[in-house]
Amino acid sequence: MLPTSREFEAALRILEKLRLSGYEAYFAGGCVRDLVLGREAVDFDVATNATPDVVLNMFPRTFAVGAHFGVVLVGSGDADSVSETGPQRFCTEVATFRSDLAYSDGRHPDGVRYTQSAEEDVRRRDFTVNGLLLDVVKLNGAQQNVRSAVLDYVGGLADLDAGIIRAIGRPETRFEEDHLRMLRAVRFAARFGFDLEAQTKRAIRALASRIHAVSRERVRDELTKMLSEGSARRAFELLDETGLLAEVLPEIVRMKGVEQPPQFHPEGDVWVHTLMLLEQLPVGCAMTLAWGALLHDVGKPPTFKRAPDRIRFDRHVEVGMAMGADICHRFRFSNEETRQILALIENHMRFADAPRMKESTLKRFFRLECFDEHLEMHRMDCLAAHGNLDIYDFIRERRAAMPEETVRPKPLLTGRELITAGYAPGPAFKDMLTATEDAQLEGLIATPEEALALVRQRFGEPAESR
Repeated sequence: MLPTSREFEAALRILEKLRLSGYEAYFAGGCVRDLVLGREAVDFDVATNATPDVVLNMFPRTFAVGAHFGVVLVGSGDADSVSETGPQRFCTEVATFRSDLAYSDGRHPDGVRYTQSAEEDVRRRDFTVNGLLLDVVKLNGAQQNVRSAVLDYVGGLADLDAGIIRAIGRPETRFEEDHLRMLRAVRFAARFGFDLEAQTKRAIRALASRIHAVSRERVRDELTKMLSEGSARRAFELLDETGLLAEVLPEIVRMKGVEQPPQFHPEGDVWVHTLMLLEQLPVGCAMTLAWGALLHDVGKPPTFKRAPDRIRFDRHVEVGMAMGADICHRFRFSNEETRQILALIENHMRFADAPRMKESTLKRFFRLECFDEHLEMHRMDCLAAHGNLDIYDFIRERRAAMPEETVRPKPLLTGRELITAGYAPGPAFKDMLTATEDAQLEGLIATPEEALALVRQRFGEPAESR
């Protein structure tokens, strides 16, 4: 059955108008693949023999985002589809049939040559499963079998049936044209539970080092998709098998073979533990949680020590934070993203102390930004190791029992009140305010008068009153 989303209906209207104007036009790429697989398709791209100038003049709301590569965005007609600052929601990508010239930068073609041949256009694409075209004219209603209306010049349907990701044509050529395709091959294989076709996999191994020519932001985005599409473990196993992991994240490869104390980690080494944690990441999880999960034990390999009594990882959290900061910088994460990823690394060991924390310390722990991410990572960390969720359950129960106003209460005292009371500003103010906040969080004081009395008791009267 065909979709009924606004995006699909908008794309269908564009396609039909092109056909009525005498041009060939088909749905192309990932949306066709997903429709054949019975999955929800989101982006509906159109391939046509109409040139960009024709497309630009045919539709009232267009944006020449990639006209030099034969790509035009066409708005659905909604007021917010396209603006002067760029494409907005409900735009359809319309691409002219083309063949690409040389790829000097290993990412984009130096130029394109338009063609009237749909088959020629398909043969310059990346993988057979993405090289399918859907001729909606052949569909006689929503119940029509999508496969019967597919134009398949490269064996994509057979590879979908066999569960294979295969490069179109000579794999080395496809990856030399666009090095990012190596990561995309791994991501697609992991997402769909497919295998990499043998020659395609060998080509990735041979060319893995070329990935350094791709911008780090693009590499980061592909890795983030792998982590958040629901098949993170499989993706990282394939990255390792193809040699790509050693190129993009050598710190993760070093986890392999690093033993852990069996009483806490019966699952095995740091690599296996990390894979088991990644296996739990759900589809659509927060990017920071995904990267925090990947990097939470990155400091263990360099701190491994076999002491007389047991295996130790002294200061692995601090070392892991430093390594995590380097990785975040390398992949151009934003400052906000970096802070949260490092916070997840920094705090993942604190949960073990939670049952023994003072009330004030526990409440401050709950104040961690995005605390739900910290708690979820703790849960996954436990399940990837000893499987004991007692502390996780304790934290959930305590957090649920605490109203937000008791976790983040309005301060009973500020520096201004201390000055009014006669105390001279100085370093002691921090200690005074911390002491009163601790007592407030512990439930020992509840009014400004009680807070000021506590300050006088612990820190003495103001100098001018003595």
